Amino acid sequence: MSRKYVIGLDFGTKSGRALLVDVNNGEQIAQSISDYSNGVMDTIFYDGTPLDNGWALQHPLDYICVLEQTISSVLLESNISSSEIIGLSVDFTSCTVLPVDKNNVPLCTYEHFAKRPHAYVKLWKHHAAVSQTDRINELLETLKIADHPRFGGKVSSELMLPKVMQILEEDPEIYEAADCFLEAMDWISRVLTEKKYRSGSAAAYKAMWFEAEGYPSKDFFKALNPDLEHFVQEKLSGEICSVGRKFGELTEPWAKKLGLLPGTAVGTGIIDAHAALPGCGIMRPGQMMLALGTSSVQMVLNDKPYSGKGIMGGIMGGVIPGYYALESGLAGVGDIFEWFINNAVPCRYQETAKLEKINLYQYLGNLIKEKKPGETGLLALDWWNGNKTPFINSELSGIVLGYSMSTKPEEIYRTLLEAVGFGTLAIIEAFEMSGLIIDEVYACGGIAEKDPVFMQIVADITNREIIIAGSKQTAALGAAMYASVAAGSIRGGHDKITDAVQAMARCKDISYKPKSDYKEHYLVLYNIFKELSNFFGKSSIMQTLKALSR
Repeated sequence: MSRKYVIGLDFGTKSGRALLVDVNNGEQIAQSISDYSNGVMDTIFYDGTPLDNGWALQHPLDYICVLEQTISSVLLESNISSSEIIGLSVDFTSCTVLPVDKNNVPLCTYEHFAKRPHAYVKLWKHHAAVSQTDRINELLETLKIADHPRFGGKVSSELMLPKVMQILEEDPEIYEAADCFLEAMDWISRVLTEKKYRSGSAAAYKAMWFEAEGYPSKDFFKALNPDLEHFVQEKLSGEICSVGRKFGELTEPWAKKLGLLPGTAVGTGIIDAHAALPGCGIMRPGQMMLALGTSSVQMVLNDKPYSGKGIMGGIMGGVIPGYYALESGLAGVGDIFEWFINNAVPCRYQETAKLEKINLYQYLGNLIKEKKPGETGLLALDWWNGNKTPFINSELSGIVLGYSMSTKPEEIYRTLLEAVGFGTLAIIEAFEMSGLIIDEVYACGGIAEKDPVFMQIVADITNREIIIAGSKQTAALGAAMYASVAAGSIRGGHDKITDAVQAMARCKDISYKPKSDYKEHYLVLYNIFKELSNFFGKSSIMQTLKALSR
């Protein structure tokens, strides 16, 4: 019997990738990564116009270019016949939303809308809809419905509704011109198949859809803005398609463009971090995924829904059938480390690192790896991009406490690493409040692969062994697994995602075990971290500072 293959398409913050995978054993045959040519427009619009704080835009045609380039590349590299490729599926950073017309054409591609920022993709980290988010949360409190699983206790500006409200209120012509607002994953899937479904993954976790009830009522939207009363009926068209189902099949024109066969199965899109859960091999409660990149996502499976303190998990089977997938995370991880590298490292450190032929992350890691907990005299809050858990507040900002005249740059760097570790432990404790006991932690993402010093710090702080996923591209691998399920066993794939996980997931032989003699020291520091968090999270100090900076 000839072997069968699937393609996982992973669209991240700065680039997209294609991963060609053997359905039978998960062997990764070929991969290709391509940067978005327009990058992220977060300070300056493409025409040179300054953007306000919190904006993060992208051009949707960048996704098409990445799609074509990466698939062509993996086909060329692998030399595998298109007849052996049975499916493809997409994962995407989310909530990444764009307005389109009735023909699925993004509004920003029309000349008369090309200079209108609101016509473009609003990336997941577009945090400019602060006032809209505040009004939504005030309404949730008034109606006493914040704890409903669709809201997670309090909504964040990353979700679809605040972004759409911002468009309505700042550029109503764009709102009116939009036939619908789509998650980027659904837009790509519609482009490839000409079907008009919506991913249950994005709808449930980012657009307030609840399986038992659908979207919130007309009255809810009307209370936010009278022009939103019919928002669902007018702007959210499309049947909800659950993860693991076939979204559609590749159309003949797109099959020709990509070098694949018409009729190739296209799986329903999924949030990138959610795809990484099966990509890590997780299939049961008690196992936690820690996805580490520009931000982090932490996910666990549970047999009941849970909502609160920034944790969401209101849809059964949202990732793995039979379970609720509870999600939380840190708004800044790699972004914080990159900020420090780019802005706070002396030239002499850069010169020494260059002489030693290592990058600055490695150089700083070598300087701090033997330091003990508390030795720096510093403590930080990891809120450079705001806080998701437990305060769900993008207006919160970072802090470093304990500076002295003897403080060194590497000590500040270590403190930032520890802050992320403490933030991770806070989320683990929040998960366990839902009744879970987390006994295994699986880490994935670029940082998990490249930064052993940081991973050891996280293991020490959380007092848990951290297992590293076998694939460097767990989200793309997870998407490939869903592609195999979309194709089904009749085409040589799998009928259940659990079957795909068992056949295709792997872990590395290495893991990070906590140092027992660090436990008590980190517990003292963690208690101070929680004290600081409670003070600044509930105080208006940081919001006032941010308001003054605008």
